[in-house]
Amino acid sequence: MVQLSTAVCLLGGLFLIAPVLMAPTHSSMCTPLRTINDSLSHRRRYMKHNFPIEYTIKVHNREIFRLSNISRMKLRTEGLNDLVLQRLWFQVYQGVLKKILWVLPTRHPSRPYTAELERRFKDAQAVFMQSHPAEVFQEDLPEKIQDIWDSLTEKPENMPESSWRFATPKSLLDNLCRTMYCLFSECFSNADVQEDYCEVSHWRKGRKKDIQPES
Repeated sequence: MVQLSTAVCLLGGLFLIAPVLMAPTHSSMCTPLRTINDSLSHRRRYMKHNFPIEYTIKVHNREIFRLSNISRMKLRTEGLNDLVLQRLWFQVYQGVLKKILWVLPTRHPSRPYTAELERRFKDAQAVFMQSHPAEVFQEDLPEKIQDIWDSLTEKPENMPESSWRFATPKSLLDNLCRTMYCLFSECFSNADVQEDYCEVSHWRKGRKKDIQPES
């Protein structure tokens, strides 16, 4: 089933994104994900205005996780289902949020915001785990996804320098927001306007049609 609707976050750059067919999201997930979305609506203030211009942090290259990554995985990974992508999404962004928090001094004005966002993310992750039988998380991942998972969980000191990239905190949270809408689209559907959250074109026109503008 494809969920089509409108959304909240904007994307720079042009990509061709293939349609992503999404399985129904467990209803218990929607409340914690919407709580995350409430926090993300303030990301411009806390992740851009409170940082020096062009400030970047060091992240694993797999943590630059965009809509285009989801599309490529769907096209190139045989047998890939939505639950696997959702598991990977949680794995990616728990690391991203930790890295943002790590660079923030205790008295930085964005630290309380980021700590609260991480707490809400962990709450959603716990609900996600509880929403599926334990054996689901013991199943083998497709080889390409397992390779990504292994690289994300590798000790930093064992990673080659080529594994790292620099990104702005806001761009990381923009990606978090857009991919969340794509992978859990049923929680953010709009009955009045039907669009595909997994389409980059949706986010390019989002400034005029934001259902929840950033602040």
